[in-house]
Amino acid sequence: MQDITNQTEATNLPADTIPKVIGIGGIFFFSDNPKETREWYAKNLGIEVNDYGSTFESRNVNKPEEVNSLQWTPFKNGSEYFSPSKKDFMINYRVQNIEGLVKKLKDNGVTVLDDIATYDYGKFVHIMDTEGNKIELWEPAE
Repeated sequence: MQDITNQTEATNLPADTIPKVIGIGGIFFFSDNPKETREWYAKNLGIEVNDYGSTFESRNVNKPEEVNSLQWTPFKNGSEYFSPSKKDFMINYRVQNIEGLVKKLKDNGVTVLDDIATYDYGKFVHIMDTEGNKIELWEPAE
């Protein structure tokens, strides 16, 4: 693994703006019946659920005032949201400097599936890895 100090010097960017993944933002998977799946997890594992799944919150170790969230969501089998992947899951990665990361990915020949979309809660873009997994990249809103 490359030392972040060397990477920062090489790019002349502050460490918190280097284009990279900084955590997991969500875990999404197919389910025959998402409503029953959510109910099962609520009843048996005590997960607080809503119509989308559940949101888990945690503190950033390096910035204790910052609260991070991880979205857990069962999707109906066959949902087009995972397309073009044929896999039963998709992972959402939290990133910093999504624009710089997309440029780096394109320079590296990575398949970028769409343009960066901006919402009140952050910026998103989707890519494919070498195993055919669709990956969602998310830069949370400040």
